[in-house]
Amino acid sequence: MNNKKRLENRRYITGFDGIRTISVIGVILYHLFPNIMHGGYLGVPIFFAVSGYLITDLLRQEWLQTETIDVKGFYIRRMKRLYPGLVAMLITSSAYIVFFQKDLLNNLRSVVASSVLYYNNWWQIFRGFSYFDRFTTQSPFTHIWSLAVEAQNYLIWPLLFIILKKYVKHSGKIFGIIMALAMGSGILMAVLYTPGADPTRVYYGTDTRLFSILMGSGLAFVWPSFRLKEEIPIKAKNLLNGVGIASLVILVCSFLFLADHLAFVYYGGMFIVSIFATILVAVTAHPGADLNRWLTNPVFTWFGKRSYGIYLYQFPVMIFYEAKIQNLSDHIFLHSLIEIALILGISELSYRFIEKPLGKFYYQYTWFAIKDFFRKPWLTIPKVTALISVVFTCFALFALAVAPSNEITAEQQQLQENIAANKKQAEQRKAEEKAKNEGKTTDSNNQTNVAPETNFDLTEAESKKAKNMEVTAFGDSVILDASAGLQEIFPKMIVDGEVGRQLYTSTPNIEKLDKEKLLKDNVLVGLGTNGSFTEAQFDEFMTAIGSNRKVFWINVRVPTRRWQNEVNTMLETMKKKYKNLVVIDWYGYSNEHEEWFYEDRVHPNVDGQVKYSSFIAKQIVEK
Repeated sequence: MNNKKRLENRRYITGFDGIRTISVIGVILYHLFPNIMHGGYLGVPIFFAVSGYLITDLLRQEWLQTETIDVKGFYIRRMKRLYPGLVAMLITSSAYIVFFQKDLLNNLRSVVASSVLYYNNWWQIFRGFSYFDRFTTQSPFTHIWSLAVEAQNYLIWPLLFIILKKYVKHSGKIFGIIMALAMGSGILMAVLYTPGADPTRVYYGTDTRLFSILMGSGLAFVWPSFRLKEEIPIKAKNLLNGVGIASLVILVCSFLFLADHLAFVYYGGMFIVSIFATILVAVTAHPGADLNRWLTNPVFTWFGKRSYGIYLYQFPVMIFYEAKIQNLSDHIFLHSLIEIALILGISELSYRFIEKPLGKFYYQYTWFAIKDFFRKPWLTIPKVTALISVVFTCFALFALAVAPSNEITAEQQQLQENIAANKKQAEQRKAEEKAKNEGKTTDSNNQTNVAPETNFDLTEAESKKAKNMEVTAFGDSVILDASAGLQEIFPKMIVDGEVGRQLYTSTPNIEKLDKEKLLKDNVLVGLGTNGSFTEAQFDEFMTAIGSNRKVFWINVRVPTRRWQNEVNTMLETMKKKYKNLVVIDWYGYSNEHEEWFYEDRVHPNVDGQVKYSSFIAKQIVEK
């Protein structure tokens, strides 16, 4: 009875559907167009703020009416809300994987277990997975980390709420404690963040992301929806509207400009965004302001109610669809529109036939429902849905049964070992050159007199010229993959490569090489495999190299990633801007030769490495 009364007294704030819509659109566009919607990932802390406010506001209503919290009932309500959609997504995705994308079977049992039990964020952290590595085979379940953060909060929050209400009591003091915890979480993010390093730990960690939820929770203690009055002075209404619009504009701007690699994001930027998200929630919740009405329309209502399903299915659809496209970047907008249509269509089916019916289902009457189920005619929506669910579940169980753990293919093993060996050789060569520059060793020309063991496609004159050229090769895993061949052709070559390297993090590395006298007059660059870059980032990088050096930049062949053409177009544009820049068209030379590549279609295999090294060497010695 008390629970029924609590639900009856609840005011549904329709504008929150508008906030959810803006948030989920930001997240999807961030994944589809990361170089346009730079900060779309910030839709997640907005989700967190809304969630924290709504949950705490409901708990406050329940406490006022009963002076206690039905913790078991709270957990059941959360499970009924979250589990149907999540389990359905896991089942359908697993069934798809076992038939159409077997390369994703690896560790499927661990992924599903961590998702269902809501520790996926920590599982990904401890396994060393990166949210920001755009190149390696991405999991269709990567995004579950945020649901894990929310669920871990749901597990603890009602218990903490009871303690605060019993022993602190005063809402103002409780608000202060919650804000102190939020600040602690934000400070921890800043402390644990390392500039230039992968920020996945602080991005995924419950301890470093909880501040957004806590801000929403704290707001519910000083701004409860059930105490806000519709009739307020016109000046107060105008103030609320102005603050709300300003917050919304700031959030939209952060979506467009606050890129995930900026140190500011982790040194308080995301915390500030969460503050504005909380302000937006506060104004939208107030019945005296107009923002709730402005954010309420049929489109926002549709998206808002299905935002959970849209978030759930975005990654599986993108990963599954893009894996089947041969040249994704050739028609990027068309493919993106198809992906969006698939996400929205599947989300509608999930909402209509799974989330909504099971969210309202009374599980204590399951046995009666089963008996009634068999009494009804077979051609009914519930029976068809149930039959389809059973079939998909059987396929998913089969996928879980056959899924290997920590398995890598022979090609993957070969590639990893080759990159590791080449990196070790490159580091040794750098150490020798650095010691020579410091006067600790004398220069030896023995290397230049050794004939290449590999049969490279070079003339005798080209090979002779290459032996005497000093070159610094700087790049990512593709450079490392072929560096042994390049160093065989250019014995004096210095190689500096890192797996997953991006242009926007590379300028300090170039400056370090220059300081150590390891940056030669000829610089070979291989960047762009892991993501595109802006003209400003390119300019900064070229400035660090200097106009007195010749730069040879290898364009990219990444047919399964949406940034391939963007990177190559940018390089052609920059070639006109910089007289010391030569673009080596590896894409044009290799694109029709799938046999030159490993299964990822990006890294040259053993034969491809010879072609890669020969082609690049010819371009360098001819200039």
